[in-house]
Amino acid sequence: MPALCRDCLSELEHGPRCGACGSPRVVAHEELWDLSIAHMDCDAFYASVEKRDRPELAAKPVVIGGGRRGVVSTACYVARIRGVRSAMPMFKALELCPDAVVIKPRMDVYAAVSKEIRLRMEALTPAVEPLSLDEAFVDLTGTARLHGAPPAVLMARLVRDMKRDLGITGSVGLSHNKFLAKIASDLNKPHGFSVIGKAETQAFLARQKVGIIWGVGTATQAALERAGIRDISDLLRWEREDLIARFGSMGERLYHLARGEDRRKVSADRGVKSVSNETTFDEDISDADLLDGYLWRMSEKVADRLKAKDIAGRTVGLKMKRSDFRSISRQAALGDATQMADRIYRTARGLLDQVQGDGPFRLLGVGVSDLVSSADADRSGDLLDPQAGTRAKAERATDEIRKRFGADAILKGRALR
Repeated sequence: MPALCRDCLSELEHGPRCGACGSPRVVAHEELWDLSIAHMDCDAFYASVEKRDRPELAAKPVVIGGGRRGVVSTACYVARIRGVRSAMPMFKALELCPDAVVIKPRMDVYAAVSKEIRLRMEALTPAVEPLSLDEAFVDLTGTARLHGAPPAVLMARLVRDMKRDLGITGSVGLSHNKFLAKIASDLNKPHGFSVIGKAETQAFLARQKVGIIWGVGTATQAALERAGIRDISDLLRWEREDLIARFGSMGERLYHLARGEDRRKVSADRGVKSVSNETTFDEDISDADLLDGYLWRMSEKVADRLKAKDIAGRTVGLKMKRSDFRSISRQAALGDATQMADRIYRTARGLLDQVQGDGPFRLLGVGVSDLVSSADADRSGDLLDPQAGTRAKAERATDEIRKRFGADAILKGRALR
């Protein structure tokens, strides 16, 4: 059976230990050299970056997120053993793991590490489809001759070098389509490498619960269970037409995925659909000035990200959550696209004024969607606001000063609220 040492990258005839370096980190599979669709997921990415930068945290439970009223963004594996999970309320996480070290996210640092990993992937193939900062699909079809090694070796080398050079580990799933590659990457975390071949697809899936299907969450599982469907083997007993009649377009998707069929291509052109920033407050807020200050700072962050990506948006959105957890969302379409903090803020402020009396609020967020290139953004001016052009010039000048002297070189008064 073909095998690969994940440490020295020796191509072996069998496992379970490498004959060249003695490492037990060997992956063996009959189709190892034939599969070319991979999914790579960094292990507890945000927490791993923090532990890399602060070695004294290596053995400690680390949780990335906001204050006690926020939610967990990422938990390291030490914290996960205690039951802490992503999206868990912070107060619950601290009940389970009171000695956790809670760190506020440093998105600029995580984005920089993510960019370095992305560049390494793109050196292997242009067919890289990012899903988030810490995971991506990679299509290595036809790259063996170019790089002198099969896709399995290229992916093993990628994660080996990531750990050596960047201090970040990742788990790889290798298969014949995206659906199965993503499942495979979760099978042996952290720092795993799993393979699902064509020949074993049906037998492998038949043993799994429906929850393993990407996108099948709690609500969908409950609906499936009411229909007597708990395992993928239950899905296989349904006719395609019956699944569609019962579950609509989801039924069509379930029919094919239960059989391991996924025709989606790895697409490098799947662009960002929106840019946003939000925060959960430590205490509920009704004060208009406080909300205004948060709104400005978020608008600046969104604008900075748009400018960094050289894009702009034609729709501004406001997201709020009341103290009773009821969500409120508003959107406003612009006459032309923008990437300016001033314009994003003023539009979002108008939306905030519409719902100001519905507080107090525990969460506030601002976002821009309907994204386009920035080439034609912020050119038309605003006939109803003659000073808009002047403020835009001032913002551009501020951007240049911050590039030279740091992000805090100039602050607006409202940002200090």
